Amino acid sequence: MILVTAGEIQEMDQRTIESFGLPGRVLMENAGRGATRILLEQFSDIKNKRVGVIAGCGNNGGDGFVIARGLSQRGIRVSVYLLSDSRRVTGDAAANLELLKPIAVPTIELPDEDAFNRHKEAMTEIEIWVDAILGTGLKSTVKGYFKTVIDFINSRHRPVLAVDIASGLDSDTGQVCGACIRAQTTATFGFAKTGHMVYPGAHWTGNLEVIDIGIPPHIVQSVDPRQFLVTPRRVRSCLPPRADDIHKGITGHLLVVAGSRDKTGAAAMTATAALRAGAGLVTLASGASANTVVATRAMEVMTTSLPEDQQGIIAESAFDAIEKQMAGKKCMALGPGLGQTAGIQRLVRRIIEHSPISLVVDADGINALAGHTRLLKKACVPVILTPHPGEMARLLDTRTEVIQQDRIGCARNFATEFNVYLVLKGSRTVIARPDGRIFINPTGNAGMASAGMGDVLTGFIAGLVAQGLTAGCAALAGVYLHGATADSLAAAMGPYGYLAGEILQAMPGEIKKIVCDSHR
Repeated sequence: MILVTAGEIQEMDQRTIESFGLPGRVLMENAGRGATRILLEQFSDIKNKRVGVIAGCGNNGGDGFVIARGLSQRGIRVSVYLLSDSRRVTGDAAANLELLKPIAVPTIELPDEDAFNRHKEAMTEIEIWVDAILGTGLKSTVKGYFKTVIDFINSRHRPVLAVDIASGLDSDTGQVCGACIRAQTTATFGFAKTGHMVYPGAHWTGNLEVIDIGIPPHIVQSVDPRQFLVTPRRVRSCLPPRADDIHKGITGHLLVVAGSRDKTGAAAMTATAALRAGAGLVTLASGASANTVVATRAMEVMTTSLPEDQQGIIAESAFDAIEKQMAGKKCMALGPGLGQTAGIQRLVRRIIEHSPISLVVDADGINALAGHTRLLKKACVPVILTPHPGEMARLLDTRTEVIQQDRIGCARNFATEFNVYLVLKGSRTVIARPDGRIFINPTGNAGMASAGMGDVLTGFIAGLVAQGLTAGCAALAGVYLHGATADSLAAAMGPYGYLAGEILQAMPGEIKKIVCDSHR
């Protein structure tokens, strides 16, 4: 499913009007009529309600005028509250504002806070609001008068249909710009915007409906959007069918370098998750003291002991032994439970720089790269990094809140600069590819805020790479299936309290749903 930025949808609109010859007023009419249909579907008793369209003076307001006309022509009581002097409304929006006069739609001009205060009491009687204030072109923080109006509408706790995007929401990052309408439903035009799909934007968007306004496919292709929502169909296309005569020698051999004396669980879960993903063979390389424990927790996993220090952490001198273990393997999972000594960090960096097999790097493997991200450019194999926001902040030498304010931008910039595949974990995990393409994952839930979930994801992605999936497909499918498994557990067990080990047990069932259900 394509997602677009504000710039991309504006470019599509412009090319549709200028090169394809479809007038902007037709696009506005299509948008307004589509939103009216959604409004009627969402509120079956709307004929018994009073509807208020709160509008700005731009094209978003113009869409709102079309909605007001459509409602009035169906006998619905609707009023328009224009947060401007009508003389400031121009172009297609002005034409649609004029069309409200012959059908006597009440249009109240509220150009300032004094006018708003005079009409505020009457506005409390509105039972359904249509938000047509700002749209996707928002460039600055909402404050002053517009913030006062938005706060008023939110305080009424009435249902709101947002036109294209909730006013005050950044359509590219999903961040709230000072103040934002809390919509029950959003009717968006052409394509969903990235800000609808990531948090906190998803909270303010409510139920999202996408309306086709007539943008031709060839124009969409010419603009070439670079963001996508992961869907079951796309995941299915990543998972190759298995021949009946396949055997473990064909389904891939994964090397896991993970664990330490006090962190054996991370290593065991990573290795087992790779098998749950379908890898044929998994060898876990860790210090001797860790392997003794792991061998009893993951019986299907082969183990090999590496030199370790007095703390039970793999020694820096283990590189040669690890290099020998790479022979015959298709991928390496590196990082979970390794520890953060100076020696292990130097070892991790040396592995990343010289590995001849694909790498999936997580946890302490990522921490070892802080301050040394340039060596990623020296890697001669595909590298997948799976940081949570805190780890991403350490990679970029910034604060976690900076990452969270623009998850898509941070992920894309890092992936393209360092030629890696980046899985930025969290609500609506962002998967960034070296070519700049972004995939947003819709699966997963708050119950995943629990120990071991990241270790399972690392092993699952690495297990898919070991089977021959490209790094991009493995990251996409692994993240989606990991979250979908958690969603199934939450539905069966409750919103939280299920464990990472239960994700391991349930994963094959989620793979079955994707592979066997051709209708999803």
